[in-house]
Amino acid sequence: MSKTKSSEFRPNDYVVYPAHGVGQIVSIEKQEIAGIPLELFVISFEKDKMTLRVPTNKAEDVGMRSLSSPDIVSKALTTLKGKARVKRAMWSRRAQEYEQKINSGDLIAIAEVVRDLHRTDDQREQSYSERQLYEAALERLTREVAAVSGSDEGAAQRQVGDVLESRAA
Repeated sequence: MSKTKSSEFRPNDYVVYPAHGVGQIVSIEKQEIAGIPLELFVISFEKDKMTLRVPTNKAEDVGMRSLSSPDIVSKALTTLKGKARVKRAMWSRRAQEYEQKINSGDLIAIAEVVRDLHRTDDQREQSYSERQLYEAALERLTREVAAVSGSDEGAAQRQVGDVLESRAA
């Protein structure tokens, strides 16, 4: 069973790890941990200067996935154009929901967070925690858009920014 899972990802593939965003598989290595032989994906998150090792048989369980298709990326960008849906719940509850969406690794859910927390110049100032969540979601979104389109992050940021600006107009 674990053999079919490990063949899904190969070295140099870009993958999305829900809690950290887009990373690149550097290698697949075998290690013995506590006397148990394990096959591990070694994933590098260049921007965060972090390396993560994920057991190949657990990759699917933790939600690791391939990059979204261009179709999903365009759906996410369309989601950004929608009207912000802000629930009237307490901020702590909403913040928790936003955090869950960001860490779900689902590109459309991340786009919803960006859409809901985006502020134009004429709107009220964001709180520190709102800004932190917004920037985390925006970074995850732009990194995946950049990886899928094969462009650099700057181009992806401009693309996402243009969509958000067109919504405001």
